[in-house]
Amino acid sequence: MTENERATCAALAGLLRAAAVLAAWGFALMCIAALVLALTMRSLSTTAAMGFGAVVVLGTLDRYFAFRLRLDQALFADLARGTIASLSALDGALDRLGLRSAQPPAALRPLDDRVQGTRQLMQRHAIVVACQSAMFLLALMTQDLS
Repeated sequence: MTENERATCAALAGLLRAAAVLAAWGFALMCIAALVLALTMRSLSTTAAMGFGAVVVLGTLDRYFAFRLRLDQALFADLARGTIASLSALDGALDRLGLRSAQPPAALRPLDDRVQGTRQLMQRHAIVVACQSAMFLLALMTQDLS
């Protein structure tokens, strides 16, 4: 890998570390919503219960994205440090672990495609957390406080 490619990997790993705040926020919303449902389910309005339920369901998707982004962060950091020597070595390791479908060596995915894929994953994760936040606010606003 070139010096510029290693810098790209390091910058993306840093961005993914910073984006972990979204994962923490989504996890907190899911835990609070689950706790509210467990403790006050009978006294909630139907809309509030459905809103909190949606937050929990979206939380499972958030957890999947958070896991994938955490894995990508570690892999890009290792590529930047040189712990993983090349993209083909990374692909070979992922193949052996069953985390990537085996493809012929000629189909090596370039770094730019991997960076773009990770950025799209980050955007999808942000959308899920935004939906969680909106549903949480909806549930709070429709809750009967009397």
